[in-house]
Amino acid sequence: MTDPYRIAEAPTAAPRKPGALLRPLLWLVLFVSAAADAVLSTAVGDPWVSSAFGLVALACAAALIVHHRRHR
Repeated sequence: MTDPYRIAEAPTAAPRKPGALLRPLLWLVLFVSAAADAVLSTAVGDPWVSSAFGLVALACAAALIVHHRRHR
């Protein structure tokens, strides 16, 4: 409850930065694809399946680096 006799305004929440959910999403996809790559490279004899997850992991790592360099 605000005090009606106080002159100062109540603090407001800071506005969210655009793309604030991008970094956690990229980290999640990176971990999942790296784990899938590790599991599938040992469990499945087909290297194409694990290579696809490896490429996704590399793309997420590159996107995280670019995002960090642009928003530091």
